[in-house]
Amino acid sequence: MLFSKILSLAATLATASALPVNAVPRGISGGVTIINNLSQDVYLWSVSATSSPMVTLPSGQAYQETWQTNPNGGGVSIKLGCTQDGSDVLQYEYTQAGNVLFWDMSSINLNANSPLIAAGFGVTIDDSSCDTVTCAPGDANCSESYQFPDDHNTRACSTSAAYTLTLG
Repeated sequence: MLFSKILSLAATLATASALPVNAVPRGISGGVTIINNLSQDVYLWSVSATSSPMVTLPSGQAYQETWQTNPNGGGVSIKLGCTQDGSDVLQYEYTQAGNVLFWDMSSINLNANSPLIAAGFGVTIDDSSCDTVTCAPGDANCSESYQFPDDHNTRACSTSAAYTLTLG
């Protein structure tokens, strides 16, 4: 039992890490780098059929995650918030389909007064043929992030591209 827990922890650490921004590239091929430029910690959870343990992303640091597959066939959501209770979150959502990554940003569960809205956020990709997202500081109704479930903000790009989500 202990051995399986150690293996599970090692697998989690191999696919996700929080590192100082100056120690990581602006994006990793085949995954996403999340950079916290806020003046406070950000808390995140990678959620598929189950939720990963909460990760604390300190101000000025970056988190990296390689693409995960949801065992039930659905997508994965990286939930980001400024509180540990998970009630007020920005979501980076993605699903792999072969070599294509379908992804979006969702503000559906993010309060208009969130520090993430105040700071703004954006996604860049090292493949210039791919669409990116920019939500300006204070834009609580950013049209590039889902505000309602029936919005049309899903994008697609290669799974081998390097994606960078910058907060603030």
